[in-house]
Amino acid sequence: MKNILYIGNALSNKVSTTTVIETLSSHLSALYQVKVASIKSNKILRLLDMIKLVVKNRIKADMVLIDTYSTINFYYALIISQLCRFLNIKYINILHGGNLESRLKHSPKLSHLIFNNAYELVAPSYFLKTVFEKYGYTNVIFIPNSIQIENYEFNNRRITAIKLLWVRSFSSIYNPSLAVLVLEQLLQRNYKAELTMIGPDTDGSLEKVQILANSKKLKVNFTGKLSKKDWLALSKESNIFINTTNLDNTPVSVIEAMALGLPIVSTNVGGLPFLITDNEDGILVAPKNVDEMVDAVIKLKSNEDLRTKLVHNARLKAESFAWKAVKPKWVELLS
Repeated sequence: MKNILYIGNALSNKVSTTTVIETLSSHLSALYQVKVASIKSNKILRLLDMIKLVVKNRIKADMVLIDTYSTINFYYALIISQLCRFLNIKYINILHGGNLESRLKHSPKLSHLIFNNAYELVAPSYFLKTVFEKYGYTNVIFIPNSIQIENYEFNNRRITAIKLLWVRSFSSIYNPSLAVLVLEQLLQRNYKAELTMIGPDTDGSLEKVQILANSKKLKVNFTGKLSKKDWLALSKESNIFINTTNLDNTPVSVIEAMALGLPIVSTNVGGLPFLITDNEDGILVAPKNVDEMVDAVIKLKSNEDLRTKLVHNARLKAESFAWKAVKPKWVELLS
């Protein structure tokens, strides 16, 4: 059985929602020997833990998977990739985040060291695949993030009162304040509307959004971080999913909403138009545009035929992200 090392931030039990590294490593563990680093919150200790895992398993390791983002994790990826080169271990970068292009643009030499020497680059969206190919990288393959589709009960919801659902980590790049402004305008237009926002804080945005809601005397249900089971249960009380991000790749939360039968209104940024086909399986609107998002929400409420078409098409698309559909791609790559 092959030995796989998986390097990334497995921190969901501490500060965030379940991460790709935890989901994917769990799936791969049924096929290979998989060891993961790191669960450590301290950044220095996390890096040392990653290095320790690679050095300790340098003889047996057949492949190292490295989650690669544009922020501090970029430097983890740089250090671990060069350590793998020194130890003559093949590595694969799994690309994440809608802002990874900024590294290709502003850190071209470091990017070249990481990506040009990788065995393969795995892009979880055609958006990132296109971005990397634009910068001359030809070793890019598309393997989407997966979901356990059987855990997502499809429900074609009728909309009387508008019940908005927002699921994401609270971060400025995801523009959570827009959700509150959408609620405000819906109420000003005399629609019955509610908003539930699920997710942990990452940069102080949660407090800012709470202050905004209070200043406008809006009642918003802030749940904080919830387990997958709990937020899926809570989602049954909602009937429209809104994604307000300014920058993104292919959010798993949007795929999950598609699987659940929640009609989606999302900003048209990054990888979202690669995931959502406008007016076919969701509605895309301009970023930072309250009016467009509100109009789209009202459109879903007033046009039942459109809503029914969107949610059924979205469920079919979500099924292409099931592990049983994604698994053969990983098996082929790692074989």
